[in-house]
This record gives sequence, structure tokens and C-alpha cells, in this order.
Amino acid sequence: MPRAIVVGVVGDSGAGKTTITRGLTRVIGDTHVTHVSADDYHRFDRKQRRELGVTPLHPDSNHLDILTQHLTHLRRGEAVLKPVYSHRSGEFEPPVYVRPSKFLLVEGLLNFHTETMRSLHDVRIALAPPEELRRAWKVKRDCTRRGYTTDEVLAELDARQSDAEEFIQPQRRYADIVVAFAQNKAQDPAHLDADLILRDTLPHPDLSPLLDGSGPALVKREHEWLLRIPGDLDPAHAAELEEAVWERMSFASHLRIRRLGEFTVGTDLFRSDSLALVQLLILYHVVTARAALSIGGSPPRADPRFPTGADSALHA
Repeated sequence: MPRAIVVGVVGDSGAGKTTITRGLTRVIGDTHVTHVSADDYHRFDRKQRRELGVTPLHPDSNHLDILTQHLTHLRRGEAVLKPVYSHRSGEFEPPVYVRPSKFLLVEGLLNFHTETMRSLHDVRIALAPPEELRRAWKVKRDCTRRGYTTDEVLAELDARQSDAEEFIQPQRRYADIVVAFAQNKAQDPAHLDADLILRDTLPHPDLSPLLDGSGPALVKREHEWLLRIPGDLDPAHAAELEEAVWERMSFASHLRIRRLGEFTVGTDLFRSDSLALVQLLILYHVVTARAALSIGGSPPRADPRFPTGADSALHA
């Protein structure tokens, strides 16, 4: 079997990493995906962090060397005995035996912190929502699912701010796609605006013929493009954009039976067209990389036949 395609999703706590990876897993199928949370590689449990006065965002608070080893093994088709960290209890649980699959989805705080870890990823995604929105998401999640009080979450957010600025946010520069969801005037969680920075490190599908200025907009910048998707995008236009991406990966048409764009806030389920488009663009790169390996080639990042200049980055 060809090696696994590795997709990394990096962002601060509460930025929406699980929302992105859960949607991809739903479409690709559980049997074809191995999911790894880098939080399992924390060096200290919650009690120890409090006693030491450290945060899980600092590299020294994580076993990044073991995470690197495990990603290397899983990438080349070898099983690992993975640690398990429980966010509910804040303690470590017995390790679990993890087998590799065709796709390896890795979400975490520090996946792109070292060059070695960055090199193990075929597709790199960074999430960068506005801080006010991320805080609101984290408060709701941690209070409804992880047993925290609002005051505890807010205090933890403040304690983590310095490490977030020093270690988490700088990783965005290494991402192929940076995603920033933001509230619009409607203040509706199902209609968030989405700004995507599409870097020329990967060849992105060209959607410019469908961007007429009345909805999504595409702005060219040096070595990257900014794709702006409004939260109030007309559903018909959203469907047209999705269809254009699916046409560019006809070899994966069997995946269309599952729904993209679903997410939860606390315990409430929503669906968002802007989220669906973001997940679909990521899926495009995931299945394209898989297809390249399946025919004996290399994923686009490593293949010299693919253009990498800013002028050609959106014309795959």
C-alpha cells in the first residue's frame, strides 16, 4: 500500500480543528482515516501543569520528539502505541494501538513547530479565527463538554496568551491554507464569513471564472491569493462553486454521498455553506495527493511538473 497522505490542522485551542477534521473524516470514511490528536502527546497532565505554572502550548510541555516518531511510522504504514490524554478528566489514560490508514489526519497545537514535522505533512492547514470568536467557541465547548466553569476557561485563556503569540500563531506562515472564519452582521453561527489565504506551495483549483464580484472575491497577492467567502453566500452560488471543485476531482466522485459543512457549537448542530467550501477545498488537495501516489507519482508539493508560482497557483 502507498504511504499515508498526511493532513495537518493547526490552531489554538477552540479554533475549530476538530470541526475541520471531523468533516473530512465523514466524507472520506472512518475505515480510510487514522486520526491523531497531538494533545495526546502533552508531557504533563492538567494538575501537573497547574503546579508547574506552564501551559500545553509551550513546546517543552509536549513530547514533540515522540509525536514526530509516531507520524513517521504511521506515514509509512507502521502501527504505533499512542498515548491518550483525556480532556474531560485532564489525565492520561492507557495508550492505544493505532494502525495506519490511507489518510492520516493530525490536529494539534504545534504540528508545524519543527521543520521535520512540517516535512511529514502533505497538506498543511492553519486556523486563525478572530480572537474574540475563538474565545467564545472555547468557552462554550469547555463548559459544555470538558467540565470547566466560565471563569476557569477565561483565566486559562489569559494565562495562555503569551505562549499562543510566541509558538502557535507563527506556525501560520508554514501553512498551505490559512482559514479565518469571522462573524458577519447577522451574528449567525451558520453563516460565518470565511477568509482563506491560498499559498502557492500547493496548486489550488481555479474558481476565478465563478467569482463575479457579487459573492466570493479573489484577491491576488505575492505568492498567495486571498479568497473571501461571505457567510450570506447565495445557496445556489455556493452549490455552483462546490460543483466546480468536484468536477476537478471526478476520480473522487464516490465521496459525494456524504454531507460537508456540518458543525456543532456546544451541543447544537448547524450547517454552513462557507464551511462546506473550506472543507471541500481541503478535500481536493487530500484526494489529489492520494491519486498522485496511487499512480506511482508524488503529491503536488514534491512534484516538479506542478507550477509553484503565484500566477499559476490557482490553475490546477
